[in-house]
Amino acid sequence: MNPYYRPRRSMLYVPGCSTRYLNKARSLKVDSVILDLGDPILVEMKEQSRRYVSEAVLAGGYGRREVVVRVNDLDSPWGHDDVKAVATIGADAILFPNVESKADVDEALGALDAAGGKHLPIMVMIESPIAVLRAQEIAAASDRIACLVMATGDLLNQLHGRRTPDRIAIVHSLSHVLLAGRAYDRSVVDGISTDLKDMQTYEFGCRLARDLGFDGKSLVHPFQLPYCNDAFTPKPHDLAAANDVIEALAHAHQEGRGTVVVNGRLVEGHHVAAARRLLALADMIEKLEAGR
Repeated sequence: MNPYYRPRRSMLYVPGCSTRYLNKARSLKVDSVILDLGDPILVEMKEQSRRYVSEAVLAGGYGRREVVVRVNDLDSPWGHDDVKAVATIGADAILFPNVESKADVDEALGALDAAGGKHLPIMVMIESPIAVLRAQEIAAASDRIACLVMATGDLLNQLHGRRTPDRIAIVHSLSHVLLAGRAYDRSVVDGISTDLKDMQTYEFGCRLARDLGFDGKSLVHPFQLPYCNDAFTPKPHDLAAANDVIEALAHAHQEGRGTVVVNGRLVEGHHVAAARRLLALADMIEKLEAGR
């Protein structure tokens, strides 16, 4: 399993320009906070936001939540200074935007290492058609990639697609990036929804991403948190079924059989691996929530 694997049911973008939001994130029931220095921050607030985020991470108080800092593009006036400022403050990972190739991954790692962050994993944002097409190249670029984070709003705009509840315009892209991520044992997280009023569509989007196989969903407002956490949390009946699968196949093996039928479904070794992964995730979630 990827050494950086952990629950990422919900990844909340927190604007680095607001000390109020940076403080509030310490009390929210979120798995990961992405302290954001990127595009949403006004140019005149870039340097101040960098200072606010550095001070917030150094101050601590985020408990067991994963603390991620999203930096600006490395070819922007702020990107390299962002990396230098946050490489050694105690963040759990650095998120690099607009990654479109192995060369971009190498550049991100080079900048982070030069700033003293050789110990840190990175996350990469997939937000363009070329990034989707090169998802395998990107996912394979380094074992320090902890997570691929979809930027579905940017992607949808570049595809000239329409925003619909079934997300038909980007389902292929979501599946393609997920396939690449899983091939190289990376976590993969779905993108945000900017509609803060249509919770029914948001909940549907969470469950669609879960059913596709995503680890979680990024979000921009605490209102959306319960839907992410609920969709990507294993339910008691799922855990009971996982235990049934493990026990039934173990018993079948003792009797010299390689398969067994559980609740009308044929069970083989790969089902046991999936069951154990689900149980491990549930245990990690329980510990995470206990430590908030």
